[in-house]
Amino acid sequence: MKLTIFAATGGIGRLLLAQATAAGHEVTAVARDPRRLPAGVRAVAADLAAPDPSALAEAVAGADAVLSALGPRSRADAGITAPGTRAIVDAMKQSGVRRIVVVSAAPVGTVASPGNPRPPRHDPGDGVFMRYLVGPLVKAALRVHYEDLALMEDVLRGSGLDWTSVRPPRLTDRPLTGTYRTALGRNIRGGAFASRANVADCMLRALARPETVGQTVGIAD
Repeated sequence: MKLTIFAATGGIGRLLLAQATAAGHEVTAVARDPRRLPAGVRAVAADLAAPDPSALAEAVAGADAVLSALGPRSRADAGITAPGTRAIVDAMKQSGVRRIVVVSAAPVGTVASPGNPRPPRHDPGDGVFMRYLVGPLVKAALRVHYEDLALMEDVLRGSGLDWTSVRPPRLTDRPLTGTYRTALGRNIRGGAFASRANVADCMLRALARPETVGQTVGIAD
């Protein structure tokens, strides 16, 4: 497949790039600083904090699918995901590309947004410990980040594209196992961690899973 990977130098993005290349896909990698990409990779420079529509259109032109690992690397980047994803979606529409898989986060299903003003109080996959102790603390600490991700999912739902949003819990740097658990439309009961390598693998596998189109996917190791 011809794939375009956004945020290809980030924690999940670099693993997406490595796994997609190893699987024989033809990859275009989009990054703020292409010098950080491996040699031999087709690279497009783009800063999604101040997107250039022509650069994004070039990046996605001819792609079979887009994978986005976009997210803030620091507090200064807070709020980048929704507008950056909107710019990606606009470029995809301009180029006629329909399939997109993005990374979100497990708590987002309970975060209100203009497109989802009355979300459930608890995710159906969360157990008592996550619902009443860990979840509220994490959401309070990362409120701005999760609100941005909820807006990103609004963008996807309103895009008319074939989208999938993968929602991991706390990320780790453990190696790829391929034995992680997934569920459509809910989090994983008792799933507190997911390795970035497994999240990248899940995103790539979603491209061959038509049942994930228009869905959120919970994942946990």
